[in-house]
Amino acid sequence: MRLAVGFFDGVHLGHRAILEGADAALTFSNHPLSVLAPEKAPRLIMREADRMAAIRACGVERVFVYAFTRETASVTPGQFVERLRHDCSDLSLRCGENWRFGRGGAGGPDFLEREGIEVSVIPYAQFDGARVSSSRIREALSDGRIEDANAMLGRPHFMTCLRVPGKGVGTKMGYPTVNLDPIPPDTEGASLVGLPLGAYAVEIGGARGVANWGLAPTMGERAWRRPVLEAHILDDGEVPGQNAREVRVDFLKFIRPEMKFESVEALKSQIARDSDAARGV
Repeated sequence: MRLAVGFFDGVHLGHRAILEGADAALTFSNHPLSVLAPEKAPRLIMREADRMAAIRACGVERVFVYAFTRETASVTPGQFVERLRHDCSDLSLRCGENWRFGRGGAGGPDFLEREGIEVSVIPYAQFDGARVSSSRIREALSDGRIEDANAMLGRPHFMTCLRVPGKGVGTKMGYPTVNLDPIPPDTEGASLVGLPLGAYAVEIGGARGVANWGLAPTMGERAWRRPVLEAHILDDGEVPGQNAREVRVDFLKFIRPEMKFESVEALKSQIARDSDAARGV
């Protein structure tokens, strides 16, 4: 069995090089730093369900998912190898250049080879002269550099969202919206990487749209109390899957920061400009 190992947050270009050609993958439900150093645990690019789906989309037939616990952190490299052999027969591993395992990160590809396990170390994917990593993608997303993040991911960054009731304001302005609340990670205490509040070019089910991620401050007392994604499908289009409770939103480009306008008419004029910008992406 060819086994790919890693946390694979984002399932970016580097991860996909490891996963493609593997029969199975081994990963964790929670980020190891959530146990080893909770104060350093990163916000996640993807929730677990989306990460598992993206791993399987690489052609992986089986995914072993373990919870990373204090007990996991205390396992020696030798004990880790014993567990691998118990779960997987005729084993060979595929991993990234920085992959370590066992207590204190004492194990690596050289340890596995001494144990008689074949290891394929996959070189880093590159973008803009540096290696692709989940950390770089998180930083790009936090800065609103969506196009850089998408280049490293090899696909658009997306969120899976639930529909929430709207206020009917968009329809009155001629820009009806579907109002969406991103589904948080499944693991307690985890959160998704934060995008800057503002307008974005998006796609929903292949339909181009423009969306505001924010509080809608122009609405005054009717503003949202926490960020909501208000997405408008361009050119009088309908949101694909109108009756679906869950909606996947692909982010293509950050257009501008969220603003408070002097009037609804001023907001309407800005939405028209944002729509033109989204069409041009």
